[in-house]
Amino acid sequence: MIMNTMQQRPESKGTTFYALGLSYKKADAEVRGKFSLDNQKKDALLQQAKAEGISNLIVTSTCNRTELYGFAQHPFQLIKHLCENTAGSIEEFQKVAYVYKGNEAIAHMFRMGTGLDSQILGDFEIISQLKSSFIQSKNLGLVDAFSERLVNAVIQASKKIKNETDISTGATSVSFASVQYILNNVPNVSDKNILLFGTGKIGRNTCDNLVKHIDNNHVSLINRTKDKAEKVAGKFDVTVKEYANLQTEIQQSDIVIVATGAQQPTIDKEVLASTDKELLLLDLSIPKNVNDDVLELPNVTVVHLDDLSKITDETLEKRKEHIPQAERIIDEIKGEFLTWMETRKFAPTIKALKQKLQEIKSEEIDFQRRKNNDFNESQAEVLSDRIIQKITKHFANHLKADDTATNDSIAIIEKVFQL
Repeated sequence: MIMNTMQQRPESKGTTFYALGLSYKKADAEVRGKFSLDNQKKDALLQQAKAEGISNLIVTSTCNRTELYGFAQHPFQLIKHLCENTAGSIEEFQKVAYVYKGNEAIAHMFRMGTGLDSQILGDFEIISQLKSSFIQSKNLGLVDAFSERLVNAVIQASKKIKNETDISTGATSVSFASVQYILNNVPNVSDKNILLFGTGKIGRNTCDNLVKHIDNNHVSLINRTKDKAEKVAGKFDVTVKEYANLQTEIQQSDIVIVATGAQQPTIDKEVLASTDKELLLLDLSIPKNVNDDVLELPNVTVVHLDDLSKITDETLEKRKEHIPQAERIIDEIKGEFLTWMETRKFAPTIKALKQKLQEIKSEEIDFQRRKNNDFNESQAEVLSDRIIQKITKHFANHLKADDTATNDSIAIIEKVFQL
């Protein structure tokens, strides 16, 4: 673990720790799509930020949100990098964005990473996405002890909430909600031809839920990379179709679930124009992978993931009962992190104080050695070291106290001892 104490505090070298971004709460799917970042765009953003002096930054981008966590002198430094690497503008960002700083930014990461801020309560897929984003930043040298400790604390809280509460009980997620929608709205679903397009995480989870909850032997799978589709198909015992035959397969389907990671729509009016049968299209992608022009076709019904996320059932209502317990777990682990952070905040001062006292000790022992022929240097060393230890401990305890204005106390100590 890197122990760079100058970057372990929320404010260092004139910078502040920020969490900023946009989510499903104020930004619809179209706007979220403009600010969406695939791995290549995330890498470009991180590289650009590093080149322009940002030393600590984590970027997450999911179907529900795009967020940046990092240190900057002003949040606009981070916002600029986001807008320059996406199709979104600063004006659009300002309309739907949120910006948290310091301890509020830390608290937001805890709520986000533990599923309490998810579009569907208790959806824990976000924590694996946070881990991946952290690793991507770490590989580029854009994390330090502060961010590593923070992400590990959020992971710890997520695990504890999952293990000790029932907030994640029941298969409630966007992928399950899509299957639930089909069950509730499509008659004779066992006889329908279902096509799943895309084998990313949401696609795999959707395939899993289709097999578990729908009694149907007519499920097909298509992916641009066929071997990825075959791996998923082998696990769930479904049929793989050729990507080149996508249009033909759609024409033969009653239900099409689109869950690709494409940055542009993959299904449009032209692809569907040659079919006149009733077709249900479920788009689980951000940005949208189903072009809005398909709404002009009277035989096609389109349901986007934002619509699916509004589905509330008994499982979701039961989850809400466990929010207070989850929040208590967050407060406990977040409190431990904040205590560590405060300790690291004054650690350089205590270290400098101890070094200053050691210098004073050495000067005084040297003086007494020259002045007194019978001076017991070894006893003086032991006695002085014990006194120094007790003095620094008193200062450390003072700085740890809840009622201490730490920054003011550090300033006074540094002034008095000329640190």
